Amino acid sequence: MEAYKQWVWRNREYIHSLGSLANGLTWLLPEKFSASEIGPEAVTAFLGIFTTINEHIIETVPTTRAHVGPSGADTSLSYPLLISILKDLETVVEVAAEHFYGDRKWNFIIATEAIKALVRLALFRNTGYKMLLHGGETPNDDKDPNQPELQNRPGTLDRNRNQNLYNPWNMEGRAMSALSSFGHNARTTTTTSPTSGWSRRIQQQQAVIEPAVINEKRTTLSELLSEKGVKGALFVMGEVLFITRPLIYVLFIRRYGIRSWIPWAISLSVDTLGMGILSNLKLWGDKSSKQIHFSQPERDELRRRKLLWALYLMRDPFFTKFTREKLESSQKKVEPVPLIGFLTEKIVELLVGAQSRYTYISGS
Repeated sequence: MEAYKQWVWRNREYIHSLGSLANGLTWLLPEKFSASEIGPEAVTAFLGIFTTINEHIIETVPTTRAHVGPSGADTSLSYPLLISILKDLETVVEVAAEHFYGDRKWNFIIATEAIKALVRLALFRNTGYKMLLHGGETPNDDKDPNQPELQNRPGTLDRNRNQNLYNPWNMEGRAMSALSSFGHNARTTTTTSPTSGWSRRIQQQQAVIEPAVINEKRTTLSELLSEKGVKGALFVMGEVLFITRPLIYVLFIRRYGIRSWIPWAISLSVDTLGMGILSNLKLWGDKSSKQIHFSQPERDELRRRKLLWALYLMRDPFFTKFTREKLESSQKKVEPVPLIGFLTEKIVELLVGAQSRYTYISGS
């Protein structure tokens, strides 16, 4: 396995380009949107998983000897990979379930969404209740070079201050470490033997040269609620609503059917409530509660979630009653134009085919 990782690291540019090309070509497979055709989706899922694993290997290449993680171990690294693999498999599960079980496919889709929700809730907890980026596929490491005051969670300011002052990889850190070592040696040489003072100086020099392991304390739910108060509770509620919304949606689809407005409206209501809470945290709670600041990646994530609302135009019954009619009428208008008419026809065909699969428009 290590040999394969080394090969992937050495050829990461080639692997990345090949994976993108392979995933793009899967859309040209015959019978792509046929309910009874499992082969193309299986090929797509296999290539997706292969690409996902390779990208995970490339992104986790060790760049420094320092280690940052909660309590000395970064247990969240496996969750993004697991979520990506589940997303690659869910379409195969849907197609196979529809082929063998018909309308009972929703039981399998519910099981898939339940597993993804549990994994995301576990990731949300293990990362110290930080916002999930891209549904948990992208680690939220709190890095925001433009605004250092963001992500003001318990212990973050003191931890950042200590890391900036004594970081051995910058000039200021080396200077502060040298001054600290000099002061410590001046205090200890009068009370210790020459041998012990020399030994301590050697250890301090090695500490300056070799980065120490940085253990980042993971914020617990009680710590978040005690520090942030009502705003912390609302933040957790907004994230939980976003995580569980797909599961709630498919549960109501199984109960009322895909053609009913009830699942569509309830899903939109959950999205609206969750986004309303996260977007207006400053307006909630009393003035004594500490603000929850979002980093730039988290603000981008909020914008991405708002863009996902466009998928409601592709979900039944809205798509059947409104969107499809608009697409077909637009296609007929440009059909006489030689090239544009052909391209529009193919685009409409792809949209109609993608809409027939829940996993393509789930937004989860």
